Amino acid sequence: MADRFVGGEPITLSFRVTDGDGQLVTDAIVELWQTDGTSSVFGRLPTGEDGTCEFETVRPATVAGGSGGLQAPHVNVCLLARGLLRHLHTRVYFAGDPALAQDPVLALVPEDRRSTLLAHPAPERQGRWLFDVRLQGAKETVFFDV
Repeated sequence: MADRFVGGEPITLSFRVTDGDGQLVTDAIVELWQTDGTSSVFGRLPTGEDGTCEFETVRPATVAGGSGGLQAPHVNVCLLARGLLRHLHTRVYFAGDPALAQDPVLALVPEDRRSTLLAHPAPERQGRWLFDVRLQGAKETVFFDV
């Protein structure tokens, strides 16, 4: 995906999906959409036998919020999987981004749950970000009602 876009820093965004028991979900579909500041990006991938999928994309841009504020760079995510009665929506923000403190959507999430929405840089590869989706249980990912 990344080479088709003019703006934005190329990144790899790696998802790992687990269920309430911590077991890998090997049949999920992860959809994402975002903006790089000049265009929109959409992608859809299934998770593999290791419960993961990786998107080659660009780091998202800051976008205008509904009340005139700015939203921190984020990726919108829709998740589908066996056993889910409806698809789930969440966001991926990037750990360490100074814009997180002013994001109006993130501010709606209780502070002790915000960490479930953060991707973290992979220590072994620059430009790769890791995001865990936990469908339920301890540290369940925050899902939005949209």
